[in-house]
Amino acid sequence: MKSVLIIPSLLICLAALCSTTTASEKPNILFIAIDDQNDWIGCLNGHPQIQTPNIDALADRGTVFLNAHCQSPLCNSSRTSLMTGRRPSSTGVYGLAPWFRDVDELKDIVTLPQHLRNNGYTALTTGKIYHGSYGRRPNKDDEFDVIGPPPGVGVWPKQKLVQTPTPHKLVDWGVFPHKDEDKGDWKVASWAVDQLGMQHDKPFFLSVGFFLPHVPCYATQKWFDLYPEDTLQLPPFQANDRDDTPRFSWYMHWKLPEPRHRFLIAANQWKNIVRSYLACTSFVDSQVGRVLQALEKSGKADNTIVVLWSDHGWHLGEKLITGKNTLWDRSTRVPLIFAGPGVATGGRCEQPAELLDMYPTLSELCGLTAPRGMEGHSLVPQLNDATAEREWPAITTHNHDNHGIRTKDWRYIRYADGSEELYDMKNDPNEWKNLSNVARYQTVIDQHRKWIPQSRQPAPGSRSRILLYRADGSVNWEGEDVAADDPIPELD
Repeated sequence: MKSVLIIPSLLICLAALCSTTTASEKPNILFIAIDDQNDWIGCLNGHPQIQTPNIDALADRGTVFLNAHCQSPLCNSSRTSLMTGRRPSSTGVYGLAPWFRDVDELKDIVTLPQHLRNNGYTALTTGKIYHGSYGRRPNKDDEFDVIGPPPGVGVWPKQKLVQTPTPHKLVDWGVFPHKDEDKGDWKVASWAVDQLGMQHDKPFFLSVGFFLPHVPCYATQKWFDLYPEDTLQLPPFQANDRDDTPRFSWYMHWKLPEPRHRFLIAANQWKNIVRSYLACTSFVDSQVGRVLQALEKSGKADNTIVVLWSDHGWHLGEKLITGKNTLWDRSTRVPLIFAGPGVATGGRCEQPAELLDMYPTLSELCGLTAPRGMEGHSLVPQLNDATAEREWPAITTHNHDNHGIRTKDWRYIRYADGSEELYDMKNDPNEWKNLSNVARYQTVIDQHRKWIPQSRQPAPGSRSRILLYRADGSVNWEGEDVAADDPIPELD
């Protein structure tokens, strides 16, 4: 009888021991963000000359989403969405302000780092994860346990290199004498390297946010030299690209510091800005490499999930503009790569994915239950099998009632005034031919319309890049009314 009693007791003890061991071996998370990084990454085939060996190597040892898109083509609204797991259309955070915790109905949302902290993680951050200083103020915010160096340019030239139509300090690009070690992103990477070299008594969530290739796109000469001017390939361009797009599409970026394509041609700056963007992307790739090398050296790589992402894309002349603030692929498509435990190697997923899918995905990979209110969906099925189909499209929203619906083969756009665009992304990847008025595509349009979310008005305190469309049909951009016959700034 004693032996019969002892065996269950031993089983109970072993079960408790295994449970404790499992809890203590939760995977670490290395969460790498790149600001304003479009699909000009080697593994995404976004630009034929781009050199990003470290990011490409990460994709090879994990799964890359080839059709991943942001929820908003603007820093604050995009980052708010992915860190809260809620769409901009649900929060009303569309502009560079407000910080969502300053909105009464949003202030108690449990964000991704808070969720992980509530489940035994230490949350560390450096660089740009939320927009600006949001989330980094120890006396006001409670997002992270340890806060490292802030995001920033680092070193500046003595004067602006390019005199743009709107003389904004940040809207600049080019090469000038300085060192990589002078850059803010070098300091961010160095701090992350130091953290990875330390011992941690709890699993960690280390978020590392790089500033480049956000403007100003300042590159050191060695990165600039990777892309010689005489062999440089400019992005595909069509001069009449906007002839079949609605006027409302211009309201999305009515007056911005970023110049139009017309200026790039007139000032002979198109090649310069493309070289600068490519050079900055390769520099950031080198910093990603420093961090990943430190992870390998630390001995923690086998138990660390790595996820790399960007908050939105960036135009470099396409659609006659530079910058973001559009619902086309160049503005919405972003790198999204997972690697580490629970992720298949060499995966290349063509199914649409969203940045807000990261929250439920990381929760599942860590064996946690995501909080209620998540509007994204776990990508774990695709991390196990890149060919696994997804039911949901990727939805991007910019200001209220303007939405882009991206499926595997189509992009559908509907603006607040009801105007539309439809592109066959398989046969027209540059989105040059708007098919929304072609009768035979009505069924395709209807299939995409059903995914348009309900969209609320801007949250209290909204400002910067805010577009309003009123019931009487009037338009307001950043506090100024725009008449139907007003000339398009810097174009007409």
